[in-house]
Amino acid sequence: MNIKQIIVIIAAFGLASPAQAESLLEVYQQALQSDPRIHEAEARRLAALEAEPQARSLYLPQIEANASFDDLESSGTSIFEDSSGLPVSVYTKNEVEDTQWSIDLRQTIFRWDQIVGLRRADKLVAKAEADREAAQQDLIIRVGQAYFDVLGAEDRLTARDANRQAISRQLEQAKQRFEVGLIAITDVQESQAAYDQAVADEIAAKRNLAVAREGLREITGTYVAKLDAPGEELPLRDPEPAAEIDWVDLALDQNLALVASRLDEQLARDEISFRRSGHYPSLDLVARKSDFDRDADRIVGGISTIADTDLASDSIGIQFNLPIFSGGGTSSRVKEAVYLHRASMQVLQRITRETERQTRDAYLGVLSEKRRVEALAQSVKSSRTALEATQAGFDVGTRTIVDVLNSQFSLYSAITLHYQARYDYLMNYLRLKQAAGTLQIQDLEAIDQWLEDRETPEEKIADRERQEAES
Repeated sequence: MNIKQIIVIIAAFGLASPAQAESLLEVYQQALQSDPRIHEAEARRLAALEAEPQARSLYLPQIEANASFDDLESSGTSIFEDSSGLPVSVYTKNEVEDTQWSIDLRQTIFRWDQIVGLRRADKLVAKAEADREAAQQDLIIRVGQAYFDVLGAEDRLTARDANRQAISRQLEQAKQRFEVGLIAITDVQESQAAYDQAVADEIAAKRNLAVAREGLREITGTYVAKLDAPGEELPLRDPEPAAEIDWVDLALDQNLALVASRLDEQLARDEISFRRSGHYPSLDLVARKSDFDRDADRIVGGISTIADTDLASDSIGIQFNLPIFSGGGTSSRVKEAVYLHRASMQVLQRITRETERQTRDAYLGVLSEKRRVEALAQSVKSSRTALEATQAGFDVGTRTIVDVLNSQFSLYSAITLHYQARYDYLMNYLRLKQAAGTLQIQDLEAIDQWLEDRETPEEKIADRERQEAES
């Protein structure tokens, strides 16, 4: 038993329990638990939800308690002249203890900035919800793209490996025919050049597959070794509703990026009103309860006196405040808010146009990729027939080895393009739903039912090597 056979046997034992293929929905659920972007969006949503209780708290009574205790002791000698002009020295000592406390209550009666703040808080919460939903839809798109990128990279590697194997057989045949004088050395050299190029292409395909798998791992947090792929019975349907304008209308009404942009514009408008409140009066109900207690002992010239104080007070009233002049700062801040509102209106206009373009593009993408899949399916059949005819012509001497290699490469390219067109069709379907704002996990479930288990390129290569070793 040679070394190659031993290696193949070891590989066969390693594949005795092949990895279980994971579906698109299973990969999405992994990403939902691990993707940093979706967790960031959820944390930002929770933070934004606090805007409402913060704004509402300003309308509730504001109660503040203060207390202090001071202990003062001083002593010293004073010198002054008496009525006869003689200096007199007087010793003075003070001991004072002050204890005071107060409770203040302030209840807003009218403050325009707080009214606007409540209105803005509702919009902030609504925008946070829209952003979180948009992040979830974006996760579906990112998972789908990464998932199909892996499948596409596997298809290309499978095609490159099959192409290399076929060229290897052609190279062996060319060498044998050259040895018996049936073909020229140039045919052998062309086969060798094609084989060397095929080896290089396969190496690049393996690299691209590794990159694609890393891209999926970045989202899911785990390495996924095997994925389900669309089966041959994958249905190709036109968008429903069928009219493009219906999708555009739906997107202009429900697209989450557009919804968030509308809320941004409304928040910018509210900011103008909020800053204008710097010119408006405010009215508050103010109540206060306080107590002051002083224990004071004083000694002057040997005579001790007591000056204690105990005061308690209660007050309630209405406080009115009217800003008159703030150096132009309030007016400047209002102008700043006006300009920012104009900018937000332009952003809204831009996103509206982008949404319409993206919706139309995705709609046309579904239709075109559907027809492209159908055309490429026919191209695969035609390429296979062409290869058989070219091979037959080569066998009888009417076609060259270059013709066979070209037909062979065309067949594998057609197969790869056919599979890639199916992935593009599914991604355009998901992007159309995202543009319309209706993309949900149920859309992944609908795709999932048409996916089935298939061998990875590594498994196919191991199977082929095992079969070659057994033969």
